[in-house]
Amino acid sequence: MKKWKKIHVHPSTSIIQTMKIIDQTSLQFAVVVDDDERLLGTVTDGDIRRGILKGLPVESPIQEVMNVEPIYEYEGKSQFYYKNILEQKKLKQLPIVNRYKKVCRIIFSNEVNQVSQKENLVVLMVGGLGTRLRPLTNDIPKPMLTVGDKPILQTIIESFKSYGFTNFILSVNFKKEIIKDYFQDGSYLGVNISYIDEEKRLGTAGALSLLNEQPDRPIFVMNGDLLTKINYEQLLEFHYEHGSKATMCVREYEYQIPYGVIETESHTLLSIKEKPVHQSFVNAGIYVLNPEVLQYVPDDTFYDMPDLFKKMIDIKQSISAFPLREYWMDIGEIDDYQRANGDFSEVF
Repeated sequence: MKKWKKIHVHPSTSIIQTMKIIDQTSLQFAVVVDDDERLLGTVTDGDIRRGILKGLPVESPIQEVMNVEPIYEYEGKSQFYYKNILEQKKLKQLPIVNRYKKVCRIIFSNEVNQVSQKENLVVLMVGGLGTRLRPLTNDIPKPMLTVGDKPILQTIIESFKSYGFTNFILSVNFKKEIIKDYFQDGSYLGVNISYIDEEKRLGTAGALSLLNEQPDRPIFVMNGDLLTKINYEQLLEFHYEHGSKATMCVREYEYQIPYGVIETESHTLLSIKEKPVHQSFVNAGIYVLNPEVLQYVPDDTFYDMPDLFKKMIDIKQSISAFPLREYWMDIGEIDDYQRANGDFSEVF
C-alpha cells in the first residue's frame, strides 16, 4: 500500500490518534475523508500544535482543527501542472481528487523535485565539420570545444541527465576518435553512451537510419553544438499531451529590414513602413520523434531533419512546435562561441 493511503483519517478520529498516524508515516500531514473517501479537509502537524495551544484536549475529534478549505486539484492533469501549483502556492503537499472528490493520490513537493530515470533514447548529432569555426575546429570536433570549463557536448549530456535521461547515442564522423576517447561508454558521467559511425555525412536526420534497434518510445534528437537551459522533461510531456508524432523546438527570431518598406496597389503608393521589425519562429535544432517516424528516414542517405518534418507535413501527420523561452545558443561562428563563454558562468 502506498504511504499516502495510510494518512486518511475520519473526521471523528481523535487528535492524539491522528498525531500517532502522522508521526508513524513521517509525512507531517493527513487528509480527512468521509466514509466514501471524499475529501473533507486536511491537517498538518502545525494545525494540531495550534489546536493544542488553544487548549483543545487531545481526545477532541480532528475535525476541530482541520483545514476545511484545503487546496486540491482534480486528476488527469500533467505532473508539471501539479508541480507549478505546489511551487506557486508554496505547498508541501497537494491532494488529487476525482470528479466525486474522492482522494486519488497526494503529491508531495519533495517527490516532484526528485529526478526519475527515463528510458527514452537521446541521439546527439556530433559529426559535423564545424567549418565556420575554423581555425578552432581544425583539429577538434566542434562539440568538443570548451565553453566554461568543459566541452559543449558534456554540458548537453549533463543537462539531459539532470532530467533523468541517461541513454545516449552519439552520431560521429569528423575526428570521431577524440569524442570516443573522451566519453567512452559514459559510465564516468553516470550515463550510457554508444556510437553511430557515419562513414559519410548523413545530415541531421540521415544517421537515424543506422540505429541498431527500433526504439519502443519517443526519442530525442539534438544537434551537438547547442547550449540551452530547456527543460527536456517538460518538452517530452508537451509531446505526449499533444499526441504528436514529432515535435520540433522553435524559437522566436527578430530581424529588421534596413529600408523603408513600401506597400502599393497597382501604381498607388499606400504606405511606407520605415525599417520594420519582423518576427518569425525558427528551427532550434531539438526534436522529439515517435519510433514510427523513423520509417520515413531513407537508408544511408544524406537527409536533414527539416526534410523529415516536411515529409510529415505532406502526409498530414500530427506534428507540433514547442516554443523555447529558455536560454539557447547555436554555436555556429566565432562570435557565438565567444558569447557563449561569456554567458556560461551566469546561465549554467
